[in-house]
This record gives sequence, structure tokens and C-alpha cells, in this order.
Amino acid sequence: MANSSVDMEDIQTVDLMSELLRRMKCASKPDKRLVFIGPPGSGKGTQSPVIKDEFCLCHLSTGDMLRAAVAAKSPLGVKAKDAMDKGELVSDDLVVGIMDEAMNRPKCQKGFILDGFPRTVTQAEKLDEMLNRRGAQIDKVLNFAIDDSVLEERITGRWIHPSSGRSYHTKFAPPKVPGVDDVTGEPLIQRKDDNADVLRSRLDAFHKQTQPVIDYYAKKGNLVNIPAEKAPEEVTKVVKKVVSA
Repeated sequence: MANSSVDMEDIQTVDLMSELLRRMKCASKPDKRLVFIGPPGSGKGTQSPVIKDEFCLCHLSTGDMLRAAVAAKSPLGVKAKDAMDKGELVSDDLVVGIMDEAMNRPKCQKGFILDGFPRTVTQAEKLDEMLNRRGAQIDKVLNFAIDDSVLEERITGRWIHPSSGRSYHTKFAPPKVPGVDDVTGEPLIQRKDDNADVLRSRLDAFHKQTQPVIDYYAKKGNLVNIPAEKAPEEVTKVVKKVVSA
């Protein structure tokens, strides 16, 4: 305990006060357990932080949780590291166990947004079993539905200025001169993954893997389709309304 009190003493008063105020504001928020599903480029990554802050939820990404468990050397983290060191996939039971541990953290008290999990029906069933043991369940599954052709236009039109990270889009935010950064006049590049062939193979894999999960939640009656082709601020309004309902 001595360590944690020293840690607290090192924190600026303004940071402690703002965290206290945040927790007081969050105390009246209803619990929410959400799953976000959507293909690359559907905008769920844009919406997650907005909804996380609005509803005082924690954002649980399997990659981040695995890395944190391995770093913390928890019993499950040690098992996960063993699997990864051998080049094996971390088992569903281990991932769900690490998720179970993560949900005990204070920032997950009001619930969570799961992003990138479950990817299979087996994972969805194991997640339900773990939540049932906690007397909880998934409240809403938000499916960021968007036509593949819209995604193709969104993603293949992206151009980046490598040194500054400035991004452009041939249709939605074009540079003043095609292929050239507005500020420096240097050439723009496209990421290797932002071409149509790579995107189509990623989308095919996504649909094959995820459609059964979408069907699983649709049968349970907690799936909501989000019109993800709309502008981000419009999508935010829809998502907030769905989560609040």
C-alpha cells in the first residue's frame, strides 16, 4: 500500500480533482456493456472514444489487454506469453479470462466497449458464459454496416504526407495540387494497405469470419445496425441514441 500512497502524492492536485469530478459525474450513468463490430474503415474507431467518454466506459481491445496482462506477469499473462513465444494463438479461454480480469479495474466499473472481439461464435458464447457468471450480459451489439464500395472509395482515396502525418482524400479532402502536400509541396504517398486489392481481401475475410457472429447476436435480439456511411458526426448522434435507449 505504501507504494500506491506515494504514487498518489506524485499526482498533480488538478489531475486528482478532475478524476474525482469525472467519477462523481459517472456515478449516475447507467451500466453499459457494448460490442462494436465493423469492417476496416467503417468508423468504429472514431466512435469508440466518444462513446467511452460520454458513458464512462472502458475500451477493451484484445491486443491491448494481452499486452497489459503479459507486462503485469499475471498468471494468465504468463500463460499468454508462453503461447505467443511458441508462435501459437492465445486460446479463447485465456483471452476471455484476461478480459474477466480487466473488468475488475475501476475504469471498467460502468461497463465497456469491446472492439475486435468476439470474432467467432465460439468466442461470443464464451464471453456470454463469463458475463453470466458475473450476473451481467451484453446490452447492445453495434454493427457498423457500410457497403463495400463505399469503403473502397473511402480507403483507396487516402493519401498521406509521410513526415508530418497530414492526410488527404482525393474526394473528401483533396490537396490543392493533386499528389502534393499543401504545406511543404512534397509528394504524398498511399499506404500499402490502402489499395483496392488488399482492401477487398481484408473485407472478404472480415465478412466470412464476422457474419456468423452478427447472426448470433441478431438471434439474441441485441444487434443494432448503424448506418456507417453517414458523416462521422451523424453516426455519433445515432450511436448515442442507440446506446442511451
